[in-house]
Amino acid sequence: MSGTAVRVDTTSPVPPYEQIRAQLAALIATGRLREGERLPTVRQLAADLGLAAGTVARAYRELEAASLIRTRRGAGTRVAAPPTGTHRPDPAELAALAATFVSQARALGATEEEALGAVRGALRE
Repeated sequence: MSGTAVRVDTTSPVPPYEQIRAQLAALIATGRLREGERLPTVRQLAADLGLAAGTVARAYRELEAASLIRTRRGAGTRVAAPPTGTHRPDPAELAALAATFVSQARALGATEEEALGAVRGALRE
């Protein structure tokens, strides 16, 4: 992953595996992680985040089940080819991303208006 950071907020009500899954899914959906790009190994990402390998493995399994990544022995885990046809965002995935953002914005001390302003600005980019 070329400098793209995944963060986990252990104080969030969203489980860590879901935070990882949602963030990686969003990075793939927005093109920040491109087809064929290699992801860190389960052990490496777990070590980087200070989590159990099983937590990262669950996120990777769910991403693989959603056809967003593929794992091949000897080739590692890579971003899968995008599915053909029109893709509509999953409401549950959007809600999980929003919950993660809100949790992190609150931890920074951001007001509701500041957080909404940041979202509006990001949507315009």
